[in-house]
Amino acid sequence: MTTVVRTFVHQPERRDTASPAGPVRTFIPDPAQAPAVIPGVRRLRGISRDEAFNMGGAALCALSVSLLLFGQIAPLSGVLGFVLLTYAVFLLVYAVLISFSETRPVVVDKVMSVLLFTAAATAILVLGSVIIFVLLRGRAALVHTNFYTQDMSATGPSEPLTSGGIKHAIIGTLVIMTGAIAISVPLGLTCAVFLTETRSKLGRPVRTIVDAMTALPSIVAGLFIFATWVLIFGFERSGLAASMAVSIMMLPIIIRSGDVVLRLVPGNLREASAALGAPTWRTVWHVVVPTARSGLTTSVILGVARGVGETAPVLLTSGFAAGLNLNPSKNPMVSLPLAAFVFVRSPQAEMIARGFATAAVLMVLVLVLFTLARVVGGHPAGQLNRRQAARLTRRSQRDVIRFNKKVQSA
Repeated sequence: MTTVVRTFVHQPERRDTASPAGPVRTFIPDPAQAPAVIPGVRRLRGISRDEAFNMGGAALCALSVSLLLFGQIAPLSGVLGFVLLTYAVFLLVYAVLISFSETRPVVVDKVMSVLLFTAAATAILVLGSVIIFVLLRGRAALVHTNFYTQDMSATGPSEPLTSGGIKHAIIGTLVIMTGAIAISVPLGLTCAVFLTETRSKLGRPVRTIVDAMTALPSIVAGLFIFATWVLIFGFERSGLAASMAVSIMMLPIIIRSGDVVLRLVPGNLREASAALGAPTWRTVWHVVVPTARSGLTTSVILGVARGVGETAPVLLTSGFAAGLNLNPSKNPMVSLPLAAFVFVRSPQAEMIARGFATAAVLMVLVLVLFTLARVVGGHPAGQLNRRQAARLTRRSQRDVIRFNKKVQSA
């Protein structure tokens, strides 16, 4: 709770002949003096010694009360109940301790800070436990190179982990996601531009439908494509049908995030383009979309991360195959989530290990996609990144050189 107070030292007097006010005193800061403490000002970062003592005392008190209730006084049992009771008593005692020296808003702020920190730590702990569990269960298959270079066409369920792999699932995922991206990205970005740049009466119902599709179960998308593409039109189950089903799940993510990004583009850019006489389509194509390029790329990557983990649509529209299939228009094609689902359902330990290893590969792929989205969307819309600024500088330099050559030739 320390803050620096500006201190002043008195300098020798000097008389200003131009001013009738008499001697002028000059005050300058003195950095040599130690900073003083202003009461009532507290630090927003870090933990002071008093706060550490209060938290430690509250934790010891809560632990003692829980041990008494669970072991001596009350017939209570269970690890979960012990943890919850200890945490509740800790919050109560901590609030009482800090109320002796702080005001009510400060007490509420510190208690809420503890609650938020606990929620964040719990989420990180749960996520870390899931990742560690999957990696430990699949480590036996992840260490073999054949797991990435072979398929399961010549490998039985009881074969050792030195044979067979998920090559067909990796390539199938790439093929299915390529088709889904080719379908969803043009439609999604066009719809986002329509919702942002037009004042049509259809904007509100379209936005409502998109919001409803965000919570659409994946099984419904798979049933829709299966009923129309396979049953009504008579096409066979294939990777193309799976791409269409996955694109339905990707569309609302791309549309909503793209709509938000396009709304962040400053309005004065549109006004400047309109003032120069540019039509709306040219303003959107040459001003709005290039300005929000990084945000739109992030929305596409988020949509891909959502679609790459879908299992039910692929199972209904494509089916499962143990061998490699490179033709998306015919024959079944498998993806990584579907392969993990089928492998884990097998009673053999080798297949279960392959299933967890497949899930680990899928987690790494999704992590890479979200990391790429974080890197690409690192700067806000309306601002140029380093590459765009360098490109604009080079273009300006070339224009200046061309103009000087024209002036010299004239």
